[in-house]
Amino acid sequence: PGLGICEWLLTILSLLFVIMTFPISVWFCMKVVREYERAIVFRLGRLLPGRARGPGLFFFLPCLDTYHKVDLRLKTLEIPFHQVVTKDMFTLEIDAVCYYRLENASLLLTTLTSISSAIQLLVQTTTKRLLAHRAFSELLLERKSISQEIKVALDAVTGCWGIKVERTEINNVQLPAEVQQSLAVEAEAQRQAKVRMIAAEGEKAASESLRMAAEILSSAPAAAQLRYLHALHSLTAEKPAAFILPFPLD
Repeated sequence: PGLGICEWLLTILSLLFVIMTFPISVWFCMKVVREYERAIVFRLGRLLPGRARGPGLFFFLPCLDTYHKVDLRLKTLEIPFHQVVTKDMFTLEIDAVCYYRLENASLLLTTLTSISSAIQLLVQTTTKRLLAHRAFSELLLERKSISQEIKVALDAVTGCWGIKVERTEINNVQLPAEVQQSLAVEAEAQRQAKVRMIAAEGEKAASESLRMAAEILSSAPAAAQLRYLHALHSLTAEKPAAFILPFPLD
């Protein structure tokens, strides 16, 4: 809506006062914003049309206007630990880090009151919703792709607030003590099963070698005698020496 009669009258009077006190009034009507900042000007509580002011000099009426500076640099928000439930019914606690920047300063000031609280709650609810369709093993192995999926989902919502989400990362994953104990028992059982399989494979290979050796020795009686003498020679290295003499030798 347009300005009312009283608002126009106050605006004209303020301009006349600035002109009459020129050039002293210039020092109160000109402000500077840095390259990474933007200024949002409100006149009598109304947002002035057009884009945000800056960078550089901008003009405002000190009697009627108020301005707010918005920092456009990249910001970091740490999301505290919150509880999620995975697809395979694992209850986890995870924390995350969100990197965002302000794109539309005018829209941001007229939409949100607390940026950090809004983004924190949005990250937590989005993470819970997305991880409900993921298994625990996927969370551990595909953390990068899950973080990118969370970033895309956040950006679709925060764009209406004038905020651009640059990156989202899942930082730590904590399991309850009972879940850690059960996973440790499962991992130990898998290691024991693997050891038994390796031992069985070794026994199988040894039995195959012994069978082949027995076939070779049975085909040459002199070879059995030589093997027996070699065994006696190796036993003489022991202190005290031990001898095994089978009778008969054949």
